[in-house]
Amino acid sequence: MSEKGTILVTGGAGYIGSHAVLALLDAGWRVVVIDNLTTGFDWAVDQRATLLVGNIDDEALVRGAMLEHGVLGIMHFAGSIVVPESVVDPLKYYRNNTVASRSLIESAVLCGVKHFIFSSTAALYGMADVSPLAEDVPTVPINPYGTSKLMTEMMLRDVSVAHPLNYCALRYFNVAGADPQCRTGQSTAGATHLIKIAVEAVTGKRDFVNVFGTDYATPDGTGVRDYIHVSDLAAAHVAALEHLIAHPVESLTMNCGYGRGYSVLEVLDAVDRVTNRKIERRFAERRLGDAAELVADNRRILATLPWRPQHANLEQIVQDALAWERKLTEIRG
Repeated sequence: MSEKGTILVTGGAGYIGSHAVLALLDAGWRVVVIDNLTTGFDWAVDQRATLLVGNIDDEALVRGAMLEHGVLGIMHFAGSIVVPESVVDPLKYYRNNTVASRSLIESAVLCGVKHFIFSSTAALYGMADVSPLAEDVPTVPINPYGTSKLMTEMMLRDVSVAHPLNYCALRYFNVAGADPQCRTGQSTAGATHLIKIAVEAVTGKRDFVNVFGTDYATPDGTGVRDYIHVSDLAAAHVAALEHLIAHPVESLTMNCGYGRGYSVLEVLDAVDRVTNRKIERRFAERRLGDAAELVADNRRILATLPWRPQHANLEQIVQDALAWERKLTEIRG
């Protein structure tokens, strides 16, 4: 396959970023990764990519990489993502997510980079009382994490008007699973994602799984979420990039999800089926700020891009997450 050009992937040593690197490389793109390895891992970056260790607000590093490699577009995954931490340490999130993103966007403008894919979040919708959530639902985030992401979307909107740069903000719902070929997966210690926690319990790294809240207005009383396989999400990024290149004056904001929700108990039941064992559940009070239901209205992305989910099966998501968790045990000894 002929190479198409070079894409800069920030945070490409992390969970979602490392899958995007694989998707780009497999599609024939050249890839340069910038990651400070605070939460990412150098071994998670495919060896076909070039890894530069550093921060995205290191203007000399970033601009040097853009110019040296002739970067055509950016996929921006670098940032802090733990919602409760953002409440306790908001300044960290405004520095890592908003201020650093501003620096990256400025570098892109100055170096003539034309296309920008942004890793955004459904947290922008806050505690919206509608489901599924469409992109035109008001953005009223209830924590600094969501606000920091919304501010970056606003910067991209304004910059795209003033400069020859178009963008796509992809608002993720609950990302889960791992590369089906087991090349990378969710590797961060202390992860807060339900499926990651559940497969840690299966592999003996946890004794039980907490279920936070059993009195929501949902069929079984537990929170409902839209789980998207990380490889489908990575494929959406590549499709969005190619759309931006084909439509250079168009910018997009789109949800990334399947439009189908599963409750906490349904997810744990799926893990039980895949493993033929019973995970211990411990019921606890609701966590502050958790919505009853977060499900994507994904009609816009399906209408705009040729992207179609290939892994929209909860048990497959669990199987891939579990296979990676077992491999991660081997990697770490």
